[in-house]
Amino acid sequence: MKKIVLLCSEGMSTGILVNKILDCAKKCGKEYDISAHAVTEASIYGADADLILLGPQVRFNLTRVKDELPGKIVDVIDMRDYGTMNADGILKKIQGMIGE
Repeated sequence: MKKIVLLCSEGMSTGILVNKILDCAKKCGKEYDISAHAVTEASIYGADADLILLGPQVRFNLTRVKDELPGKIVDVIDMRDYGTMNADGILKKIQGMIGE
């Protein structure tokens, strides 16, 4: 099972998005381990992740997170998708990035 970590300011706002993405994945017959955490915990929760996505509000941390987790796939969630809670669009991005 692929592990995806979403990072935001405190891990709360993205927690809602995680549930929506998991619902979309279930409807597509896919199963992922997706969790949300504070960006300050990137090295803890991202160490064994297949993909790390940052919320747009913490995108300025992208280089730092990439440096903390070399070899990991790290990107930023599109601001429009995040703001509209477009779980389907974000799931498609996830699937493309992990090769599914």
